[in-house]
Amino acid sequence: MKKVYNSKEIEEKWCKYWIENKTFSAKLDGNRKPFTMFIPPANITGSLHMGHALNVTLQDIIIRFKKLKGYNTLWVPGTDHGGIATQNVVEKLLKKEGRTKYDLGRDKFLEKMQQWKTETGSAILDQLKKLGCGLDWDRLAFTMDESRSKAVKKAFIKLFNKGLIYRGKRLVNWCSRCATALSDIEVEYEDERSNLWYIKYPLRDCGEYIIVATTRPETILGDIAVAVNPDDNRYAKFIGKTVKLPLVDREIKIISDYVVDKSFGTGAVKITPAHDAVDNEIGKRSNLETIEVIDTSGRMINVLSKYLGLSVEEARKEVVKDLKASGFLVKTEDYVHSVGKCYRCSAKIESLMSEQWFLNVKKMSEKAVEAVNDGRMSFYPQSWKKPYVLWLENLKDWCLSRQIWWGHKIPVYYCVDEKGKRTNCSPVASLDRPAVCSCCKGRKFIQDEDVLDTWFSSALWPMSIFDWGEDENNEDLRYFYPASVLATGHEIIYLWVARMVQFGLEFMKDVPYSNVFIHGIVRDKNGKKMSKSLGNVVNPGDIMDKYGTDALRFALAQVAAPGRDMQISEESFLAARNFANKIWNASRFIIINSQDISELDKNIQTFELADEWIIAEFAATASKVKADYESYNIDSAAREIYDFFWTKYCDWYVELSKIRIMSADLNVKKRVLSILVYVLKSTLQLVSPVMPFIAEEIWRILNKGEKYIGIISESSFAEVKEGNSGSIEKMKVLQDIIVKIRILRSEMNISPAVWIEALFNVLDERKEKVAKENESYIKQLARISSIRFVRNITRTKNSALIVAGGFEIFLLLEGLIDIDKEKARLAKEIALAKQEVGRTTLKLQNKYFIKRAAESEIEKIKLRLNEANLKIEKTKESLKFLG
Repeated sequence: MKKVYNSKEIEEKWCKYWIENKTFSAKLDGNRKPFTMFIPPANITGSLHMGHALNVTLQDIIIRFKKLKGYNTLWVPGTDHGGIATQNVVEKLLKKEGRTKYDLGRDKFLEKMQQWKTETGSAILDQLKKLGCGLDWDRLAFTMDESRSKAVKKAFIKLFNKGLIYRGKRLVNWCSRCATALSDIEVEYEDERSNLWYIKYPLRDCGEYIIVATTRPETILGDIAVAVNPDDNRYAKFIGKTVKLPLVDREIKIISDYVVDKSFGTGAVKITPAHDAVDNEIGKRSNLETIEVIDTSGRMINVLSKYLGLSVEEARKEVVKDLKASGFLVKTEDYVHSVGKCYRCSAKIESLMSEQWFLNVKKMSEKAVEAVNDGRMSFYPQSWKKPYVLWLENLKDWCLSRQIWWGHKIPVYYCVDEKGKRTNCSPVASLDRPAVCSCCKGRKFIQDEDVLDTWFSSALWPMSIFDWGEDENNEDLRYFYPASVLATGHEIIYLWVARMVQFGLEFMKDVPYSNVFIHGIVRDKNGKKMSKSLGNVVNPGDIMDKYGTDALRFALAQVAAPGRDMQISEESFLAARNFANKIWNASRFIIINSQDISELDKNIQTFELADEWIIAEFAATASKVKADYESYNIDSAAREIYDFFWTKYCDWYVELSKIRIMSADLNVKKRVLSILVYVLKSTLQLVSPVMPFIAEEIWRILNKGEKYIGIISESSFAEVKEGNSGSIEKMKVLQDIIVKIRILRSEMNISPAVWIEALFNVLDERKEKVAKENESYIKQLARISSIRFVRNITRTKNSALIVAGGFEIFLLLEGLIDIDKEKARLAKEIALAKQEVGRTTLKLQNKYFIKRAAESEIEKIKLRLNEANLKIEKTKESLKFLG
């Protein structure tokens, strides 16, 4: 075993081994219970960022733990074609060449897309392999491969034939940059500084006017009405009357609707049903017509010639200028409001009337809510159940169609005449182009030009990965579906999780997974979301190269509290690497000292309190860690392992075992090493889901020379030996004594090389027996040369006193330190600390400093004051010990 842990060398070896030996490949096995997971398919445009690293690390921990428990585990890898995002990438590459997709034409452009996908689309998969993910790489799937494409077509046709998919003209979210419709959940909202314009709408024939406040003056050209709240007494007399639309020779009505917010602006709002979702709903309730004044390119249409063809921003400036010149503009206020942006290109979203394909989701949503309410599916943490249910209960029909080229082309065909013009025959949903029209017997068809929303194919993922599109009743699907758990971030509960549940219940009559484990977002050490613009992005690839993959995984695991965002920094990875080094060095110490032992004991026998204690502590730790893994409290499991191995196993048991390890009696040495190896091996199994590389390597070395028992990734949890719970309480007595003696020695600057005599004044007779029976532990770890147990002793001269473990303990210092010199040093420290208290107190009492200083600076001063006061208190205690 090498002296220094070389993470890179070990990681490369085991990554290669697991893949070449198909360690995580799953086969049908009727005698074993399956445990299935699937990876949230990453876009082929993607590279591993810290969010990805967290997500897949947590999934890998779960799958490795279940494999150790004996389940027939399967974790399916895959990638998503990424619709808009991927097309945007390739279009940008073409732009650099001075070309557009239209220069190539649809077929050539799609060839270019496929070529790009082949060349670069596997980058994130290589990174997942480097991360050590225990995926079944033989089952790698892609949302646009042949099997997945068949599943998409089949699902669409089934829904179409049930009448759930329909085509209609409705208000949609439109991205002019991407030139496509988007669903509601693909729109991200950002606060934007803008204006609120107050505009006069003159009433007909009476000389009065109503003032309307709006953030979109350019859409005034498409106004159909002015709305007020029916409970707003200010406008009761105006309801039903008409006003003249400013700048346009048209009259519109004043209507009432309870959705109008009386506190917004003047309480009167303009209604443009063709370009606002709320206005559209009001328009439906009041049977209003719609006038479209913005087209799909974001330019003005159906308006006065002076505005025709202007962009939205240009039209806004001109309309405001004309309103002001005509006397209609009352005032302008600064205003911050939420603006919809495209989730892929960040362009502003317009609400437009558009002919699109929609999915009626009402019944599907009701079933998806029932599934979580009746316990078929559970959220971890449970707090995410409520937003999931609320979203489904308010979900509108899903806009399925996208006006891009990269994606699953909608499998709908239209009958056309000899000139290519569509006939009146009903469209047909079909896997392949129909041979003959059942209506007119024609033989010419064209396919719908639109493609499906990317999330349609993603919603089918839990069953399409098992070739549902090829055979709805195949063996893999029957055995591995539904999955056991989905691990994902909360940001795609609506985009993906809910959609999968809807489709699973629709097509498989069962939920796609039993549990949904929601993790938070990785933030920097200051709690800020990582972003390139802030310059606080931590690249997981860089961390793996610098600190090792196990360190990255452990650092992520120990902060991954379910459902909560987490903060991480460079220090987190450094501490995790130190833990890996601790595991390596402790293991190396034990392995080196086992070399002259031909065979360790299989039947562990305890001979000392420390033996009983470490076995009991490990049993308790193993129970807690396994329970944490089961309930997805992975952060707690990681911290439990860390605390046990570093603090209890290394700092205590290994140290207490060293005398016996160095014993000339091979039987004594053999007994303690048997316990050391048993606990080490068992701990390696516990830590292996989180830190698989180092665990695998040490496991191999520990088992070298024995009958081959396989790699740790294919092992099953060893039987945990029952410990003596009473030993834990006894060890607490000794630990209290040893720790407090060590602290006192440190505070008094007594070198570890110096051995001290001690008097133990007995305060608790029950604990006296424990201390006497294990006196050697106290002497060994606290550097005590001799212990005398006494009763009712008075304070001895030149001694330091502590109370610990049921004793007053006097450390006899005569001749070990210069008492007078030590007193003088401590007195000087108190004086300096008092000066610091004086300085910081004066600063905090200075009202000008408090008024002008930054909050962080004030906190620093307060911290210095607290530290100085604490130092005075502690130093006085040390001085008191000297008499």
